[in-house]
Parts: sequence; C-alpha cells; structure tokens
Amino acid sequence: MTNILNRTEAPASKQIEHISLIRPDKTTFANGCSLYTFNSGDQELVRIEWIFNNLRFDPAKPLLNTAVNTMLTDGTKTLTAAEIADKIDFYGAFLSVEYGHEQSQVTLYSLTKHLDKTLPVVKDILVNSIFPQKELDIYIRNQQQKLQVGLQKNDVVARRTFNKALYGDSIYGLTPDIETYNSVKREDLLAHYQQMYQPSNCTLIIAGKVEQTAIDQLTNIFGNDWSNQSKAADTSQPVIHNATEHFYFIEKPDALQSAIRMGLPFINRQHPDFPAVQVLNTVLGGYFGSRLMNNIREDKGYTYGIGSGVVSYRQGGALFIATEVGAEVCKAATVEIEKEINLLKTELVPEEELSLVRNYMMGSLLGSLENVFSHADKFKNLYFSGMDYDYYDRYTNIIKNVTANDLLKLANEYLKFDKFYKVIVGKY
Repeated sequence: MTNILNRTEAPASKQIEHISLIRPDKTTFANGCSLYTFNSGDQELVRIEWIFNNLRFDPAKPLLNTAVNTMLTDGTKTLTAAEIADKIDFYGAFLSVEYGHEQSQVTLYSLTKHLDKTLPVVKDILVNSIFPQKELDIYIRNQQQKLQVGLQKNDVVARRTFNKALYGDSIYGLTPDIETYNSVKREDLLAHYQQMYQPSNCTLIIAGKVEQTAIDQLTNIFGNDWSNQSKAADTSQPVIHNATEHFYFIEKPDALQSAIRMGLPFINRQHPDFPAVQVLNTVLGGYFGSRLMNNIREDKGYTYGIGSGVVSYRQGGALFIATEVGAEVCKAATVEIEKEINLLKTELVPEEELSLVRNYMMGSLLGSLENVFSHADKFKNLYFSGMDYDYYDRYTNIIKNVTANDLLKLANEYLKFDKFYKVIVGKY
C-alpha cells in the first residue's frame, strides 16, 4: 500500500528534549599549557587551536594585542611570510590567526598524516616570530587605508562611537584613529609577543579524528619542548568606565541613510538571568521573525534589516540594537524601537509567539552542533567564561519553560530605554 503525503498539513513538530554535547579529555603539560581533546569523526582531519589570553590593555599602546596577533605569520627567524604560506599549502593544510577582545588564537586545519610537517611551522611562529619592519610598515599602511574606508560608512562610525561610550579606554572600546597606527613600534611588538605567547598562557584544543600519534606529537612539541619566559603574562584588565553622556549625534548632511546603534551595559553569561534574557532578546530583535523586523522592516519599510543582540564578556556584557534606515525616517524609527521595548514591558508575549521563539532557539542550538568542531566551540564559550557543562542543561531547561510573565518581569528589570546609550550617524 502506498502512503500519500498530504502537503496541505504541516508535519508534526516535536520539542527537543536534550542536547548531547561531546566533552573533552584534558591533559596539563608541565609547562602549564592545557590540552583539551575532542575525538570524533571518520575523516583524517583535525583542527588545532592555540588560544592565548590577551595582555592587559595599555591605553598608551592600544594596538599591541591586535597587531601582534595579525602579524604572527609575517615571518620568523627561519621563514619568511611566503615560505610559511608555501609550507602550509604544500601539505593541504590551512593556517589562520584571529584576534578577539579577550583571546587571540592560531588555528591549524591539517590531515593527521601531515602533522609532523605542519606542527613545527606553528611552533616556529609561536617561538620565533620577528615582526619584520618591512611587514610592519605594510600592516600600518593597510590598516590605515581600511580605517579611512571604514570611517566613510555610517554604521562603522556608529559602532565605534557606541563601543567607546560603553567601554571607554578598555580593550572592548578600542577605536584607533589614523595616527594611532603610526605609534606601533617593532620593539613593543616583540616585547608583547614574548610575554603573551608562552605555554603558561596557552589553551590548546584539538578536535577531529585524534589518534594517539597526534597527542604524542603535540606533547613533544608544545609540552616538552616549549618553555615559559621569565616574565609571566599579565592578563588582568582595567576597570571599565562608561561614558556619562548617553546621546551621540554625528551629522552627515548628505547622508541618504542614518545608522542607529543603541543599547546599554548588560549582564553576561555567568548571570542566572542570562538564558531567559536571550529569549527576551530573540523576541525583540534576535531573529528574522522578531518584533523589530516585523515592525520596522515589514510594516514600516524603514530598513532592509534591524536586529538586537546580547554580548557576553568577562567584564559584563552589552545589549544592543543596530540598523540603518532612510535618513528621512530616522526619528520615526527610534520612536518605533522605543514602542516595541515598551510593549514588552506592558503586555504579555502571546503563547504562540513564545512557542515559536522557543523552537527557533532550540533548533538553532541543535543546528550549531553539526560536527565535532562546533562541539569544541561550545566548550570554549564555557571554558573562557569560567563555567561548566551544566550551563547548557540550565539553558535548554529555561528556554523550554520560560513564561510570558517571566519575560514581562525581565523586560521591566533590564530594558530601561531612558538609560540606553543612543548613537545616530547621518540625519536625525
């Protein structure tokens, strides 16, 4: 008997009950470097990450963390930048560096059979980088050109202004100007590099089909044969001071669009309200079907896109709303944003809408666990926030059970529009 699919009825939905996460094995080397191993998969491929906490931010030399990380692959005592790239490419591997506000990292994707050739290249980068003056001059010139282009974009100016207001002279509020890049000196890069890129400040994460041979190679190269410097890495950060001014208008008389960015300092992942607040944020502007999108894009046609987000840092976090709208409707758009926030504080979210958001968030979480690398990424969120895996148990439980009354209470506690930092770039 043939079953006929009825396309007039939506398939039955089923709530996700549990998220199963791969947990790593841990090894601590004698030099202080910690190795976390995620062993899963059939392909002979691994991703290895060397993650370093950024050094204490120095307002007098604000670019050292980002400049040092960016230039790691620009040459060592034995290899030029071109030779590093050629060696990695020859073995079908991929090497990248990435700067973040709190950590910087080196990432290697490599076939396991070639680790004996690719790992020594990474070791050379972490121990013998020299930051050639020629490459530094190129870096400064390129960054200045990028900045000049970026400063012509209203959304870039709005983001920089907003971050500076929220985070001041801190690593989170970094907003260099053209002249700041001219202050970058090679001797400062070398001193910063030697203090930061050492094993006691390194978390090593390997994910993929991890065989014992790979563990032995990492142990020999980065455990037994990698020494700390005499000066320990100072990864503390100064206290953040928010600006006293809460409204910033940067006029651009010829602007066709105005950039809007607003928000306020916020709780981070360690706060017990964080998962429920993420539900509230998703309702407000955290996905394509959000209230901000439905109102300001779909109904009013003021913008192509608008969204809100919650950012978690070690030193607190931020809630923000960002969009670009037609210059002539900028003031009207801000009125509608305030209206949507006030509705969340005065009216219960309908159960149908809340159910949709719950399913979206659980589906997004499940969809983000497509391979072993994404499981390692979830671990990093926990590890660098000082949390354990029970966070995701609480997270899923709260998403599934949070009520409209809970969200109403949270909205009144956290969404204080009169305390928002508001930035407008363009016309208002």
